[in-house]
Amino acid sequence: MKKHTISKMMIHLLLLAGVVIVAFPFVWMILSSFKSLPDFFRFSFFPEKFDFSAYRFIFKETEFFTWYWNSLVVAVIVTITNLVFCSLIGYTLAKFHFSGRKMIFLLILSTMMIPTEMLVIPWFVMSSAFGWVDTYWGIMFPGIMEAFGVFLMRQFMSGIPDDLLDAARIDGMGEFKIWWRIAMPQVKPALSALGILTFLGNWNAYLWPVIVTATSEMRTLPVGISLYGTSDSSGIMWNTIMGMSTLAVVPMIIVFLFFQRKIVEGISLSGVKG
Repeated sequence: MKKHTISKMMIHLLLLAGVVIVAFPFVWMILSSFKSLPDFFRFSFFPEKFDFSAYRFIFKETEFFTWYWNSLVVAVIVTITNLVFCSLIGYTLAKFHFSGRKMIFLLILSTMMIPTEMLVIPWFVMSSAFGWVDTYWGIMFPGIMEAFGVFLMRQFMSGIPDDLLDAARIDGMGEFKIWWRIAMPQVKPALSALGILTFLGNWNAYLWPVIVTATSEMRTLPVGISLYGTSDSSGIMWNTIMGMSTLAVVPMIIVFLFFQRKIVEGISLSGVKG
């Protein structure tokens, strides 16, 4: 009994240490956003005096809310399209038997091995040719449907009993209705995991948005924040960067607080399906 209590205490201490290590940078970022710029370079953990000048500058002197809105639009639309298209393709690959099905699935998976850095040049050439530079569509089109989403949904769709779908067909339901009314409710954990991961990935995306956007009005939040990481006559505005970063993580915290159980369940189950 004593050994069990000691081992339990050790586990809790390790977990507590992990929480401190993970939470420390976020707490430091939040506290640093309330420092004046001279106070920031004193490298103290707590501000000597809570200063709201960084937030006043963000709200009055920057286009922060425009960038925030752009990121929100891109992340929400790309998340919805991934949920729809990836689940449709996953359902097709899992439940329809046709020539070349496995080859198509392997080709989709092979695209996951191509680094994004190798794709930005053809993406930009295509965007320029079609007039998509500095538009919402130009930012969104590379992520409208992703191979990981197809893989995840195909794995989960494979676990749906064929008898259940056959019974729906006997009742006269069309394939699209079967996908929507029968298959989709069966894979809610996977949909939740895919939705969360897609939203966070696009909310934090930097490389492609910084290449395809040309005006301040179309910048996303990570691109806008990066503008204040370059030195000018007044130096790097670290407290402003910390303030913007603090506001930027709010949607991610909300998403994790509401859907953390679903994302953990979806990721864990995806490793044992199929």
